[in-house]
Amino acid sequence: MAKGVPCAACPLLACEGLRAPDADQREWLQAFKSGEVSLIRGEPLLSQGSWSTGVFTLLAGVLVRFRLLEDGRRQILNFMFPGDLVGMQGAFDDPLGYSVEALTSATLCHFPRDRFFELVTNHPRLSFDITWLAAKEEAALEEHLVALGQRSARERITYLAIFLVQRGIDTGAANGTTLDLTVTQSQIADMLGLSLVHINRTLRSLRSEGLVRWDLSRIEILDMEQACDFAHFEISATPRPYI
Repeated sequence: MAKGVPCAACPLLACEGLRAPDADQREWLQAFKSGEVSLIRGEPLLSQGSWSTGVFTLLAGVLVRFRLLEDGRRQILNFMFPGDLVGMQGAFDDPLGYSVEALTSATLCHFPRDRFFELVTNHPRLSFDITWLAAKEEAALEEHLVALGQRSARERITYLAIFLVQRGIDTGAANGTTLDLTVTQSQIADMLGLSLVHINRTLRSLRSEGLVRWDLSRIEILDMEQACDFAHFEISATPRPYI
């Protein structure tokens, strides 16, 4: 496992939508960090049913977190962007109830799971930040649940496009309201519970109406305010902490 970039020069410091640890906290995290992990697109990081010995902060790239059913069907639970804490979803003393794999090439900081009590004991502010991130993850899952249960197909796809592009904006990956990210229609289906035929038809409709232009490798929100109103989705302006 490579040692990687020092915390004092963390690339996440430049992300306007993230709130960095202070200098003393970064110094402690440097000693806490055990190295970095690199992934290529499609490579697994964590596997459902296994036990993880590490917790990770995503430095670069995008990951997807999902759960597999016994018959092989897949439900995508969330997309993870730089600054997100990976491996904290679920109880520490239980096997993982989900898998995580790279949607793009990715780099992550690795922290030993069995030393997290040191972080909680020595740095209450970082402990609070981890709790905040857990609450934010729950809020995101609630939005995804609302999308599945109450939004129409057009609203679901518009909501997901906003969610992904805004995360790209917050982490410096987007260019204006355009995000270069390869998301297949099958992955959209696994997230939103729609058929491929329905997704294809809906994407064409959203493009013709001037809301969302989404092809295989790029998502563009043509009018962010109009899209948010249409999908009944409010963007949070609060910077996300990271460790």
